[in-house]
Amino acid sequence: MLPGRRLARVILKWALFSFLLIAMLNILSVRLSPAADVFAFVALVVVFLIQIRHSAPGAGRRPAREKALTLGVQFLLTYLPLFVFHAQWGALGGFLAGSLLLLLPPRPAWILFVAVGLSMLVPPLVDGMRIVDSIYLCESTLLTGLVVYGLSHLAETVQELHDARGELARLAVVRERLRFARDLHDLIGFGLSAITLKSELVHRLIPAHPERAVQEVDDILAISRQSLTDVRRVASGFRDMSLAQEATSAESVLSAADVAVRVEVATGEVSRQVENALAAVLREAVTNVLRHSKATRCEIRVTTDRELVTLSVVNDGVETGRRAPSDYGGSGLGNLALRLGEIGGGLDSGALPDGTFRVRAVAPAAAPEPDGGPAAG
Repeated sequence: MLPGRRLARVILKWALFSFLLIAMLNILSVRLSPAADVFAFVALVVVFLIQIRHSAPGAGRRPAREKALTLGVQFLLTYLPLFVFHAQWGALGGFLAGSLLLLLPPRPAWILFVAVGLSMLVPPLVDGMRIVDSIYLCESTLLTGLVVYGLSHLAETVQELHDARGELARLAVVRERLRFARDLHDLIGFGLSAITLKSELVHRLIPAHPERAVQEVDDILAISRQSLTDVRRVASGFRDMSLAQEATSAESVLSAADVAVRVEVATGEVSRQVENALAAVLREAVTNVLRHSKATRCEIRVTTDRELVTLSVVNDGVETGRRAPSDYGGSGLGNLALRLGEIGGGLDSGALPDGTFRVRAVAPAAAPEPDGGPAAG
């Protein structure tokens, strides 16, 4: 079976060909001269080609000069042959009426459409035919025009729908790539920073405290395994994270960096989506503490107030000239601000009057689950 867009074009072309074939059979039934038959055949072919161009997608947006030229030729091939073929040529008026609707603005198009239909009352009367024949030719002209207009618009709509589906598919691919890049940054950056920090600590501990160094190596192995698990989760689309577990990991890593840590986590019942987002914020905030400050103390607090969950990470040792990440700078916190915005939350960061730096994330405790699943505590 043909694809929808091709099928619509085939139906349109076959309908146009059928109408013109009927017109040619009407001409042949009159039994005029061979020269007249040849002229009729050539004129019908030209009208068919012009109508195909008028019925093509986007024909109404073509330059006015081109539309005037093709409509002018179609107008001449509609009315001049009437002097030779009389009412037998009247069927061509429907193509001109349909072209007017396709190419011109609505108001003048419909006025001219009706005018073309009414003009076809004249040829049968000139030939001495009954008034019923005149009404029939007028009605068939208007009907043919509507069929040409409707089938042409249907083919164009099918084409636009096909293009829209392709564009949606491309956007889905781009969106998935952005999700993967964002989640990879949010989840893996912390693990790599922790491994680097603990490796440096092990290097210092080996000569004087080998037992402590072995413990730190065990932590490095655990963090590396967790990072591998995170990569697999990102690739497969599963990104469930535990806020309490992230707070414990943050405390361990910051302590290894000789940072005095105070942790208070009291979340209550929160949805899985909110916990994932806040855990990612905590991981990114701690990563920034390790990378961009010379902190000696850090406070991590998670509180719930009036169905809102607030995560706050405050540290000292802010580097001179450090600024809050821009929402448009492509930073990890910028990505997380977008994620929180999707669930009705928000994120802000910046220096406080006492010289410390704070990252604060706020989200509703009962944000809707994207898959309709139950909330996870």
